[in-house]
Amino acid sequence: MTAVVVLNTDNTALHSVSVQHAVKMLVRQVATVEEALEGHRIGPYPWPVVLRLLRYVKTTFLYARTPAWSKRGVLRRDQHRCAYCDGTADTVDHVLPQSRGGPNTWLNTVAACTQCNNRKANRTPAEAVMTLAYRPTVPTWREAYHRRL
Repeated sequence: MTAVVVLNTDNTALHSVSVQHAVKMLVRQVATVEEALEGHRIGPYPWPVVLRLLRYVKTTFLYARTPAWSKRGVLRRDQHRCAYCDGTADTVDHVLPQSRGGPNTWLNTVAACTQCNNRKANRTPAEAVMTLAYRPTVPTWREAYHRRL
């Protein structure tokens, strides 16, 4: 299933949704099909590629605050790349381990592969003689949740 881009009434991309969610939006009449896959239909609707909302959605909240920390957000921020070996990351590592009081924050977590995470274990990167390829940052809301647009 492919993602469908949702545009605000002013042509700004808000987010992407599944085709199933897009059809629900069409049924509820909150959006119209801006671009469709030619020759394909889902019931009475063309197969959507891009939807446009019928009413404007205020988006100032996207820029007003930092997003809440989440493991999924850390993986997206770091583009699923391990902070230690640059391999594919599938987990999150705490720079200062939780057992030592390290919090679940953007600045204390990085994406890591399971092998590097296990090797680092309950130590800081310096104690484990592992170097971080980058310093963790606090992303903007858009960076954390809309990289794919």
